[in-house]
Amino acid sequence: MAYLAQLGALVDELVAAVMPIPEAQHERRDACREYALRSLRHHTFTRTNQFEVQDRLNGLEERFCVVGRDALAEALRKRLDALEPHRNQTTPEVLHLLLELADQPVQKSKLSDLDALVQQPKEDGPPPLSWREIAREDGWKQERDIWRLVDYAPGSSDEEDEPDAQFEGSLESLTTAPSTDDGYWRTAQDLATKSQGDELLKQIEDAQSWRHASATDGEVLSKKIPISTPQLLREVLYMLAGLETSLFDSRCNPITKYQLDGVSWDSYKVLVTSFAECGRRLAPLRVFAKHKERSPLRQVFQDCVQKAMHSLDLELSSIQTRLVAPEEDVVVSLMEVQGELAPKLAPLYVLAEIVRQVLEERNTHAFRYLELLYDAVGLAQSQGDLATYQLLGTIFFDCFQVYLKPIRLWMEEGKLLPGDRTFFVSESPTKLPLPQIWKKQFNLLRTTEGNLHAPRFLRPAIHRIFTAGKSIVVLKHMRQHESTTSKYRASVEPKMDFATVCPADSEFAPFSELFSAAFHAWIESKHHTAATTLRELLFSSYGLSQGLNALLHIYLMSDGSRSDTFASSIFRHLDNFSSSWRDRFTLTEIAQEAFSGCTEAYRLSAQVDTRGPAHSALASRSSVRLGLPAIRLNYRLSWPVQIVIPEEAIQGYQTIFTFQLQARRAISVLQHPILGLQRSDAREASMASYFLLRAKLLWFSNTIATYLSTLVLAPNTARLRTELCEAADVDDMINAHAAFISRIINESCQGPKLQPIHAQSAEMARREEDDMEVSRLSVMSSPYKSPAKVQAWAKERKRVRDDDDDEEEPLSGKWVARMGKGVDSRKPYQSVMKELNGHFERHFRFVAGGLRGVARASREEAAAKWDLLAEMLEAGIKEHLYATPL
Repeated sequence: MAYLAQLGALVDELVAAVMPIPEAQHERRDACREYALRSLRHHTFTRTNQFEVQDRLNGLEERFCVVGRDALAEALRKRLDALEPHRNQTTPEVLHLLLELADQPVQKSKLSDLDALVQQPKEDGPPPLSWREIAREDGWKQERDIWRLVDYAPGSSDEEDEPDAQFEGSLESLTTAPSTDDGYWRTAQDLATKSQGDELLKQIEDAQSWRHASATDGEVLSKKIPISTPQLLREVLYMLAGLETSLFDSRCNPITKYQLDGVSWDSYKVLVTSFAECGRRLAPLRVFAKHKERSPLRQVFQDCVQKAMHSLDLELSSIQTRLVAPEEDVVVSLMEVQGELAPKLAPLYVLAEIVRQVLEERNTHAFRYLELLYDAVGLAQSQGDLATYQLLGTIFFDCFQVYLKPIRLWMEEGKLLPGDRTFFVSESPTKLPLPQIWKKQFNLLRTTEGNLHAPRFLRPAIHRIFTAGKSIVVLKHMRQHESTTSKYRASVEPKMDFATVCPADSEFAPFSELFSAAFHAWIESKHHTAATTLRELLFSSYGLSQGLNALLHIYLMSDGSRSDTFASSIFRHLDNFSSSWRDRFTLTEIAQEAFSGCTEAYRLSAQVDTRGPAHSALASRSSVRLGLPAIRLNYRLSWPVQIVIPEEAIQGYQTIFTFQLQARRAISVLQHPILGLQRSDAREASMASYFLLRAKLLWFSNTIATYLSTLVLAPNTARLRTELCEAADVDDMINAHAAFISRIINESCQGPKLQPIHAQSAEMARREEDDMEVSRLSVMSSPYKSPAKVQAWAKERKRVRDDDDDEEEPLSGKWVARMGKGVDSRKPYQSVMKELNGHFERHFRFVAGGLRGVARASREEAAAKWDLLAEMLEAGIKEHLYATPL
């Protein structure tokens, strides 16, 4: 009950303090009281977490230490330690309340406020001791003889018994402080000082009277207010210092009602206008120095401008000191001062022009002034303006140090500053697979015009900076960043300041070359370590060489015996009309068995691409363009190796693999001639045409295979290995491999330049197939066709298709002859051979002529090999090209 009574009393005070309800409104007052009581009784809020409060206090102490407020952190710790013996159950709540009430304690806390808490009130000291009190305590006042003034003049003895008239005055003079209102007690020095101050004030007022003088004379005729040379010089120096003056307005324009005494108006106007022009040219610097900047990059530039203006102010102050307190005779000359200030103002004019451009340009980048400074430094050096060159060069490197901070963080840690809009690297917001980190996780920012979002003078080095940072990111994923960090710490970073980059003995060297050489050395100190470490890891720990060798064996068929084993197994299934070659498990088993000795078998798999049109077993057996291109081999590389050999490159490997497989299939079919035909003159003539066409096709197929292996794949493979070994970083390795894929695609006639030849050949082949299909259907539906022959042919074809699992030898030449005879019995065999020979010659002329034509019209590296391929093809066939079959 005592608790409830105490709670009720506290609630009454709370209601009275928060809601001042009149006494007459009892119902409203009781309702508020009941609501507050019910809320407090049945509240669901838990007590303050004392551990969280302790952690926050420790974190606040640590934050004080981090930002350099060690004294404040020590004071906080002392008071927490002093509070520890006095803790109770409400201590966490009190501390939590104080933490919630804290408003920016790092910036606003002052140790002097703590002194006010512990400082004791000053006790009233004893009253000041005076001569009157001393006289009263010691009885001096009663001993009047002490204060008697003895007059040693004759006749003084007559007045000895008379009271001294000056006694009271003498006593009062010792016991009473002098009054400030009574002039009797003021010294002569005080009187002299007051008199001198009045005169000095009068002199100052007279000297400044020209500021308030009227510009008219007694006859109300307008005239100029005369001023002296010191007055004009003082106003000029104030104006150059950015102060308010009477001779110049806020825009540094001269006020026309004044004129230099003894000088004509035209001469004065020229002189004062020249000084006004100096002030106007310096005005952008004064405005920019007072402007509030948010970007750190522009803040450091503003600081450099303020330092330059401070140096000018010191120079102006030294001139004023020399004239105000001269140590020797000085002649006040405006022209002399103007000539003295000219060399010091010239660099500031260039700096002011840069500031003016930065302020006037809209939507400019924060690093825009760096580009302007870079150009201005080079121009000043070429013009021989040493003062401007040194000033702007120093400012440029001071500002460039700030721009180097995100570059250093990126190249050493692989990190980007959050919210940084000045850096030229951006990170993808989504998390990508590891093989795509190098290419897609980070990007170079570009403007709407397509230019890099970076200063122009850094663009030649952007690639190396970008590569170094990505190398660090990849090393972190490899957990190899610590070794790289230790190398960074061991190396010494080259200095990037004006004194180091542009020493005094290098004035004739162009600034652009000096900066490029110094910045290249700075980048190399960071890029070389990361790039070298990542490159060595790719070769040593992640099997880049082994993966590349596997791709060469599998896709480029560098090992002929293993490639023949794989190809012969596929061809055997095709010749037997077996559909098992379409099964991915069978294909994978064939591939792993064939390449087991040169690759890691578990990484290799094979399948048939089901996205294309499905072809029958007979069609796949009869054409190299159907069935074989659907075979896909897949060799899984480790994710770091996939950075160098991406998925797009595997498509190029697959293209070369399909082309070589088709060439091997053509050679395999042509190497089994048709035998068993009856011997006769007509048959011998037909066989001669057959063997002539077969010889041409064999030469064509063997020439293509030889060309690919000896002139395309072998030299390009050797060149790729050399370039990979000489590559400086991963980007160079990626570019070398991409160039290798592009070269073998183009040189093997699979590139876009030769697509018209492929399209024309495919169209002609399609038309021939359509014609043969129409001829077959016409023969099958002809009434003159023997039904028995048709039925026999159909039964034979059905038997062959149903025999999928038989591993027999390819069908004999007799069966092929019977098939050809049964399909088209009306057209003589010799005529068919003659038509086929004509088709071959027509296609051959088109291909050879196309190769030569494209080679002459192209400037690519592959053009010479295209012309060489055409010559190789024609060399073995031209003696039979125009031969007439017997």
